[in-house]
This record gives sequence, C-alpha cells and structure tokens, in this order.
Amino acid sequence: MSPQDHRITLLGKPGCHLCDDARAVVERVARDLSVEWEERDITASPEDLAEYGEMIPVVLVDGVQHDYWRVNETRLRAALHV
Repeated sequence: MSPQDHRITLLGKPGCHLCDDARAVVERVARDLSVEWEERDITASPEDLAEYGEMIPVVLVDGVQHDYWRVNETRLRAALHV
C-alpha cells in the first residue's frame, strides 16, 4: 500500500492553538507524500464532540485514531508508509 492510498482526517475546533499546530504538520506530510486529507470541526457534530471533545486535535489515518493533542510528524509519516 502506498502513501497515496491513505486518507488523513484532522479533528479540531475553531480557536484551538494545538489544532493549528497539528494542521501545519498534517498539511506538510500530506503535501510531501501526496496524501488526501480533510479537516472536521467537532463542534458541528454532537457525536464527534462527545467522543473527541477532550482530546483535540485528533488525527485519524483511514478512519482509525492515530494521534491526539500533539501530532508526531515522524510517526505520521511512518503510518502512511505501511
């Protein structure tokens, strides 16, 4: 499986400085590896807010939780090369 076969989802909310930091990492990794990514505002979904409200930012790789609070760029790159 190549990196391009994966999808990254960043869960966050407006005004979250850790989300801004995570977005920069996700954008860089996604650009470098040509991986599609999306960002989801947890305040738009009661389910997301209940599940992830205390953990943001959360990064999902192919819908599976990968990291939260701080995104480790090295770990994210490694996960996309599986």
